[in-house]
Amino acid sequence: MLQRYFLLTQNGTSVRTEVIAGLSSFLATMYIIVVNPAILSQAGMPFGGVLTATVLLSFFCSLMMGLYARNPLLVAPGMGLNAFFTFAVVKGIGVPWQTALGAVFWAGILFLILSIFNVRTYIVQAIPKPLRYAISSGIGLFITLIGLTNAKFIVSNPATLVSIGNLKDPILLTFLLGLIITAILVVKKVQGGIVIGIVLTTLAAIPIGRWWGDASVVNFGQSTLVNWSGFWAAPDFSLLLQLDLTGSLTLALWPVIFAFAFTDLFDSLSTFVGVAEAANLHDENGDPRNIRQSLLTDAVATTLAGLLGTSPGTAYIESAVGIEQGGRTGLTAVVAAFLFLPFMFLSPLLSVIPGIATAPALILVGAFMMKPVTKIDWSRMDEAIPCLLALVLIPFSYSITQGIIFGFLSWTILKTAAGKGKEISLTLWVIDIFAVMSLVWGH
Repeated sequence: MLQRYFLLTQNGTSVRTEVIAGLSSFLATMYIIVVNPAILSQAGMPFGGVLTATVLLSFFCSLMMGLYARNPLLVAPGMGLNAFFTFAVVKGIGVPWQTALGAVFWAGILFLILSIFNVRTYIVQAIPKPLRYAISSGIGLFITLIGLTNAKFIVSNPATLVSIGNLKDPILLTFLLGLIITAILVVKKVQGGIVIGIVLTTLAAIPIGRWWGDASVVNFGQSTLVNWSGFWAAPDFSLLLQLDLTGSLTLALWPVIFAFAFTDLFDSLSTFVGVAEAANLHDENGDPRNIRQSLLTDAVATTLAGLLGTSPGTAYIESAVGIEQGGRTGLTAVVAAFLFLPFMFLSPLLSVIPGIATAPALILVGAFMMKPVTKIDWSRMDEAIPCLLALVLIPFSYSITQGIIFGFLSWTILKTAAGKGKEISLTLWVIDIFAVMSLVWGH
């Protein structure tokens, strides 16, 4: 049945491979179960309520991505979107979190309309192929940067902006050991090598704070890095249907709805495009596979997020970890979806796996995502410059959306200046207008 529905053989995979891939993607993504409540609770929302909403959204929408869109992508509340919700909307503008949830819901409705009428698919088709390659590679650099910063290998420095952390630090040494072991497993093509690397790095981190080193600075005052904080925690449904639907429709909040919609749109589009380019998940037209169904799933995730009580949901770039392990079908997402569900009750278990254990996986996936960069013709400067901007601004601005926006705008300007305006589609011109509006309203 699984073979017939997911076409496993045709995609060069098996049930075992898909299960390992699903587990790998989940382990790389599960941090959101705790991190999302930590961010949204600063907006005055109950931690437990956000945690329950995060798990439910991740379960239902990853399941939909697997069964309906049949793509190996996980869906969960988006990092960056949760920070925008908390610090820009609730704390920055002073919007009550109930009203902000309403804005998330209406952004999701706008998504659904665009998806039903296939507008978002036209947007994907309007993205020039060289920019697709640059976006994929930029996301690879971004994932690598996230892994390096999670491990404190790259740290802030007032003199040079960034620098390498203290190489004598036991935490950093343990991370480097985990990176070497995981890299060797990947090079030797050991099936499940990334999962094995995460487990071995976790085991290697147990002595920190017990027999050597101190993790207090990076682990919220706890000297130990790997901690057992219990087994069971009851779910909290207090945020269910707490959104303010009418208050969020006031004219003053239209820019907020637009900002949610535009940012989520390009986060999801870039993930679909980037992963498709890196893993060759294309349809017969060269577009990302099942793009319409994937975008509709993403739209449902944003709408459902407002109803459940969390920031917008989106496809996760960390899904590339499972795809690197061989995941090629929706079965990968289905496996990961069911791994989310128990943590509505077992959330304390998440503290067992530290950030330095999943960091090597993220860094190595960066190499996987960089493959398409070789397809860019760097001798054509009207294309090379926009691709470079998209490639570097995604990690340097710590925002996929900003990298894409400046990639699009520079592409349009330089193509027009070079007398090649006919190469720019009407859809791309419209996207550019909304990109400028996003820059104006977002700052």
